[in-house]
Amino acid sequence: MAEEGGFRGKSMKAVAVDVAEGFVTVNPLFLKRFDKDTAKNLFEHLNKAMTAIRNEKVEYTDHSALRTRNMKLQRMHNALIVLRNYARERRIPL
Repeated sequence: MAEEGGFRGKSMKAVAVDVAEGFVTVNPLFLKRFDKDTAKNLFEHLNKAMTAIRNEKVEYTDHSALRTRNMKLQRMHNALIVLRNYARERRIPL
């Protein structure tokens, strides 16, 4: 069901941004539609998006911006953990 490099008409980069924003939840049912190559592609884009979020400059006195950044990082971390476990069960090398 997953097309080349995309999911439901979106690029994997857009899916990774949606995960960070909380619009998409990565769980085993979501990942069931992905083939091996698409899962690897999603993993790479999630890592890139997480690195980009970490590199954002945030004032430590701006508590709402800091909280938003930390929530994005938490969502990305949880998505990567779920994807790693799913790939391990399916014997997909990431």
